Amino acid sequence: MNEILHPAQALVARWGEWLLVNRRRSKHTARAYVATAHRLIRFLGEYRGEAIDDAALAGFNVQEMRAFLGSRRAGGLANASASREVSAVRALFEWLAEQGLAPAGLLDTMTSPSVPRRVPRPIAPVDIDALTSEAADHDEPWVAARDLAVLLLLYGAGLRVGEAVALTGAALPLGEVLSVTGKRSKTRLVPLIAPVRDAVDHYLSLCPWPMGRDAPLFRGVRGGPLSADLIRRAVRRARVQLGLADSATPHALRHSFASHLLARGADLRSLQELLGHASLSSTQIYTAVDAAHLLDVYRNAHPRAE
Repeated sequence: MNEILHPAQALVARWGEWLLVNRRRSKHTARAYVATAHRLIRFLGEYRGEAIDDAALAGFNVQEMRAFLGSRRAGGLANASASREVSAVRALFEWLAEQGLAPAGLLDTMTSPSVPRRVPRPIAPVDIDALTSEAADHDEPWVAARDLAVLLLLYGAGLRVGEAVALTGAALPLGEVLSVTGKRSKTRLVPLIAPVRDAVDHYLSLCPWPMGRDAPLFRGVRGGPLSADLIRRAVRRARVQLGLADSATPHALRHSFASHLLARGADLRSLQELLGHASLSSTQIYTAVDAAHLLDVYRNAHPRAE
């Protein structure tokens, strides 16, 4: 049986392009949002028993949204995924309203499923030393130096692994401040402490590939751009070797950068700028990390904590 062709799918494709170009959403986010929209259209087609065109999509309502979520829940959708589905559909209909193709505020009364916010787990400094050394253990000296430089950019400067591997020769020569382009093409300045600069310089002194201004700063063994997945796999092998928790990931190095700075007195606004968070609420989660650490210290050290 052939799948029904819904004309509204072309509208969703336009929205996906708009997300990439106008909202500067990542390809991953845009792809996920568009996939949700296509699922919704297919559901509406079955629910109403008709092909869904632009006008039919504009007639969408909260009751149908609840029915859509119910069908997804029946397939085992968890709260976190359901919340993402609601966010995607809400974003679609906000765009449709801006285009004059749907009423404004169509889903204003729709609440997302509650999702407990996960508190990042920082890695202890002694474990970070062991993890970075083990992950950068490679028979090829320049590859070992490369991996160590990348990992120190995560912990020493708070970069995301994708941001680190996206650096080019334009960042050279390294100074005390590095310009980083993060999510939604937002640029921020991060300080570079001497150990981080030294690690990158050491890698550059060993790297066998020429370093042009537009060339990737970190290279794969064949000279192409370094894949973030290679760094993730190296860290995964290292944490297994060291017996560390599964939470010891490259992104946890960035979490550790933030929580360790906060523990030493950094203020949230400065931390927000260093991390490249769009809103302060994204940074405030680290206060919970610090509070958890202080509670652990209290329990372990106070004579009446038992």
